[in-house]
Amino acid sequence: MNKPIHELVVIGSGPGGYACAFRAADLGMSVTLIEKDANLGGVCLNRGCIPSKALLHVSDILNEARNASEIGVYFDAPKINIKKINSWKDDLVKNLSSGIEALAKRRKINIINGSAKFVSANEILVSTKENKQSIQFKKCVIATGSRSTKIPNIEVDGEFVLTSKDALKFKSVPEKMLIIGGGYIGLEMATFYKSIGSKIDVAEFLPNILSEMDKDLVQVLHKQLEKHFNIMLQTKVTSVVQENGMVSVVLEDSNGEKKKETYNKVLVCVGRKPNTDNLSIESTGIQITKKGFIEVNEECRTLIPNIFAIGDVTGNPMLAHRATHQGKVAAEVINGQKSSFSPNCIPYVIFTNPEIAWAGPSEDELKDEKIDYKMKSFPWQASGRALALGASFGKTKVLYSEKNQKILSVGIIGPNAGDLIGEAALAIEMNAFVEDIALTIHPHPTLTETFSNAAEMIEGTITDLYHPKKN
Repeated sequence: MNKPIHELVVIGSGPGGYACAFRAADLGMSVTLIEKDANLGGVCLNRGCIPSKALLHVSDILNEARNASEIGVYFDAPKINIKKINSWKDDLVKNLSSGIEALAKRRKINIINGSAKFVSANEILVSTKENKQSIQFKKCVIATGSRSTKIPNIEVDGEFVLTSKDALKFKSVPEKMLIIGGGYIGLEMATFYKSIGSKIDVAEFLPNILSEMDKDLVQVLHKQLEKHFNIMLQTKVTSVVQENGMVSVVLEDSNGEKKKETYNKVLVCVGRKPNTDNLSIESTGIQITKKGFIEVNEECRTLIPNIFAIGDVTGNPMLAHRATHQGKVAAEVINGQKSSFSPNCIPYVIFTNPEIAWAGPSEDELKDEKIDYKMKSFPWQASGRALALGASFGKTKVLYSEKNQKILSVGIIGPNAGDLIGEAALAIEMNAFVEDIALTIHPHPTLTETFSNAAEMIEGTITDLYHPKKN
């Protein structure tokens, strides 16, 4: 008896995978969604974006309560109930995951909980708790995401030495904690754990935190973060050893000098790697890169015509919203529509305190591409709304074409930067010019004004600062 051939198989139910499956089903396709975990939603929903932002919301509440005395409002010292916080966070994740499952069922998507491996370019073997089953397919989308990168010679045990996944399931408040890695995950976790009472050290191997971002924005963030925890740049962790219920760590600075420190917990946040090594992907004829990524074109196609790939497995930036849009593109292309993933920019947000966000290329990237540009920054000291929020340190920065004043890139440092960057992303996607933003009436008093203020500085029409346009 011949086995049925599945029209579309999607491997992985993260933001890219379920978006692809849902879009394809809405277009009338028969979809099978394979997920190795019990719950849909992938890393982002279950042990990444959503739970981390939930904990950072707790962090914001604690910080606001502690700082309220500066404006004459006083509270008793905040107390935290770890069990209740975790229950609230887990319920939030559960409700969202259940919502995704309900949407999948309404679309009549066939869900299989199991691990998939390729047998060929038209067949996978799925291992479930009960059995193994062979599935043949016409089209397949690989959306298996990524996982935390490990450091050689440092053993992660989930109790003393943690990954970000472990850190999100906190059971106690460590008195002293080392975070290895000054990227966005490490800094977000540092922000949370500091707010609940931990003394935090951050060890970053490179000369700067967030090395891919413009240095002027990072310097503002660095200055604010240093008020709360210790950041050690150009620092290498050479040894991590458990001793008497603690973790002994040897740190080496840029001069080769070593020192030994003891911590209650060590959190390893040194990046992520694609989940392509357990797929037997070589059986399809697809060759992955040295870093494990799958190369795709603007239609999210691999070199094998009937196999597509989206999200973290296709390279940087490893962001949920990138994966979502790729997933929709892949579904539409598979359905025969003309669609491509070719955005003018992909916005980034880092949910530290303060937040930092940007859309478009960095100054270094523009220089590498030999694109002539100019820059203007609006200081939040001139924003009434920012002053009321105690955010006079913030700024909104615009990079624009020297030739025609088209907006190339925008960076924002300050409260709610993650919400503000959406307008900048739209401006870049719509090929807006500086004048378009300057002439758009923004509500007052809000932080959104800082974008139009920066544009007005370029135009020479700003009245909130004395900044006349030079002839």
